[in-house]
Amino acid sequence: MIKKVSITLLILTLLLAGCSASARNPGYPMEAPSVALESQRQSVGEGGYSPDKAAFALDQSVASVERLVIKNASLSIAVNDPLKSMDTISRMAEAMDGFVVSADMYQQALSNGIKVPQVSMTIRVPAGKLGEALSTIKAETDLPIISENNSSQDVTAEYTDLGSRLTNLEKAERQLQEIMASATKTEDVLSVYSQLVSVREQIELIKGQMQYYEQSAALSSISVQLIANAAVQPITIAGWQPKGIAKEALQSLINTLQSLGGFGIRLVILYLPVLLIIFVPIALIIWGLRSLVGRGRKPKVVSPPAPEA
Repeated sequence: MIKKVSITLLILTLLLAGCSASARNPGYPMEAPSVALESQRQSVGEGGYSPDKAAFALDQSVASVERLVIKNASLSIAVNDPLKSMDTISRMAEAMDGFVVSADMYQQALSNGIKVPQVSMTIRVPAGKLGEALSTIKAETDLPIISENNSSQDVTAEYTDLGSRLTNLEKAERQLQEIMASATKTEDVLSVYSQLVSVREQIELIKGQMQYYEQSAALSSISVQLIANAAVQPITIAGWQPKGIAKEALQSLINTLQSLGGFGIRLVILYLPVLLIIFVPIALIIWGLRSLVGRGRKPKVVSPPAPEA
């Protein structure tokens, strides 16, 4: 009995070691082809192995599963009122059975010193309504889109590979439960229990990864940057709009003058009072010491001798 349990545990340990090594690779770029090709070798049997047939079998297995594609987008637009547009986009996401992941508002200082609001937000909407959501967001501006990016990631192979490993681990879990139920010695029970805990941890990890893929494919992420129109308007001087190098030079001049003005203000308000507080007492002490020393060294007046009679 003990020998039978030991042999079974050894086989399961080798099986779990293979599953564990595969689970450490989050991308799983090579696992799905290897599993499919192995199945193809078994199905070919006496007919021999053909790479073309194996590739065809792999394509057929992936095609038979509903494709899992993660679609995301990012958008940067200029609007009249970023805060109002943020509220509009938030209500749109909720109306589409989505939600707001994050929304940050901060102030952007323009070259003339005026501060305007700017919003950075991320929403999630059903993947089937991604195009409708992007059109609604673009309708918030009358200006050309500053930037737009759309991305798609097909995770069907990774998801299928996770499902295969999950099936193998669940089989191993049932076998370990049967072994533990029939084990009589304490050390055998503890050994099987340790293996069972490891298997269940891997099962939960794979289920979490599969759930992440499912949710990411079901809800698309949209990152939106809302910039105030004033922040993207060109510099205008008496109707003239400098561009290129002239605009950069003018902006550098403005920045330099602002820096000099800021230094002058800090010099008068901060540095000068501090210097007066530090050096005026020192100067008074030095002046007092010099006065005392000068008095101590004052020459004595010698009266001339009296004339002889």
